Amino acid sequence: MVWSSVAGLKVRSEPSLDYVLHMECQLRVVLFFSSPSQGEGGARRSTRSSNYQEEQSRVLAASLPHVFKLGWSEAAMIAGARDVSLSPSIVGSIPRKEAALVEYFMDECLQKLIDEIDSGKLGLQDMVPSERIAKLVKTRLEIQAPYISKWPQALSIQAQPLNFSTSFKQRAELVDEFCHAASDEGSGVDWYLKRTVLGGIYSSTEIYMLTDNSTGFFSSPSSPPLLVMNSSDWPLVMSGVVFSDFQDTWTFLNDRVRDAFDLKKTFQEVKYFTEAVGAGVGGSFQGFMKKGC
Repeated sequence: MVWSSVAGLKVRSEPSLDYVLHMECQLRVVLFFSSPSQGEGGARRSTRSSNYQEEQSRVLAASLPHVFKLGWSEAAMIAGARDVSLSPSIVGSIPRKEAALVEYFMDECLQKLIDEIDSGKLGLQDMVPSERIAKLVKTRLEIQAPYISKWPQALSIQAQPLNFSTSFKQRAELVDEFCHAASDEGSGVDWYLKRTVLGGIYSSTEIYMLTDNSTGFFSSPSSPPLLVMNSSDWPLVMSGVVFSDFQDTWTFLNDRVRDAFDLKKTFQEVKYFTEAVGAGVGGSFQGFMKKGC
């Protein structure tokens, strides 16, 4: 393929693939930041930026099915770009590439959880608080279950210094959604304590899930649960594979929730005991002062 001079950049007549991708990325940058005509410049620049972000989102969404084989990688993103008929060079314009893919997945998982809550399918209104928490955590982890073999890599990416702040924010938003859906808003120190405990329950169950080897079959590929990002991914995920049914994980989760609520009860009993002791000491001190007077 022969290209003439574009924006002052010369392209060889028989370039390598890496060279083509590099030059095409440069061309996109030049076109994106070139000065528009007067009058409509601001609107054109805004539209162009919006379209480019939309293309990036399409690439990230199309990359997820490739994670099963290629992991959370640039290779998966390039494959996703090709699936939506976009040049692989667009991957070069996505900041923090692999981290962006994991963060996109986290946002999609949160939205799927919210959709399930809003639909009423989880039946949270008929559950006691401990059951609501266990159901919410289980539902959220089931959404990412098909990616479990690649999830250690995702956790490693999230833990990198450049990515940690976004990862922490996303997990905080998830815990907030848990508390909101469980009708437990709270305030003050109690608000932070509950979210800290709930965040610990989610994270510890997520880690335990990585080591869960309890196995089982999903009954019908035509009616998947909350386990794939899109219905079109189902054949890719399910083709002749035996998955863990994670029964050991759900037992672990239920135990942690029960421990947390027992701890909450213990804290409440200690609080009442302290208040009672304080009241008793206060009364004794007041009686002693009266005698002294």
